[in-house]
Amino acid sequence: MRERIEATIRATIDLHERLLEQAAAIERVGRRLADVFAGGHALYVMGNGGSAADAQHMAGELVGRFLMERRPLPCQALSTDTSVLTALANDYGPDDVFAKQVAAFAREGDAVLGISTSGNSANVLAGMKEAERLGATTIALTGRDGGELAAGADLAIIVPAAETPRIQEAHATIIHILCDMVEQILFADAGGR
Repeated sequence: MRERIEATIRATIDLHERLLEQAAAIERVGRRLADVFAGGHALYVMGNGGSAADAQHMAGELVGRFLMERRPLPCQALSTDTSVLTALANDYGPDDVFAKQVAAFAREGDAVLGISTSGNSANVLAGMKEAERLGATTIALTGRDGGELAAGADLAIIVPAAETPRIQEAHATIIHILCDMVEQILFADAGGR
């Protein structure tokens, strides 16, 4: 068991070193998110399973705080309202649970971030297509080869890994970097205002 533990830790270290290759993509996304918030717009985040948890984590950091006391930022995870999710899944099907919410909330100038380790989650893809139709910036956070999600997004960060747990670990790191960038760009010189 000790060897398995050490192998997992080494795999995580190796992947995080390879994330350096994604630094430019991460920076582009962070700057775009800062522009969205600076323009008075909102971010909507969606994903399934562990990616839903990542969406909620990101919303918590932005609505609350990451490292800096500052005003709350408008960010909503689309995986949190069980009444809406179950009504949409029941009435329209699971592939529409995010697209209907994006249609209800997102506007031109907003950003929609889809998280999918495979890049091929049908409901996330549908949500992104709706965001594109509305004129929102579409951002993909994926793994593997990026899938359809990265191919169709305005901006994409693709974690260079194939195993879902490693991709999710990297996604958590990337989300933290993005939240830090937004705070630094928007609030470092403004005292949190």
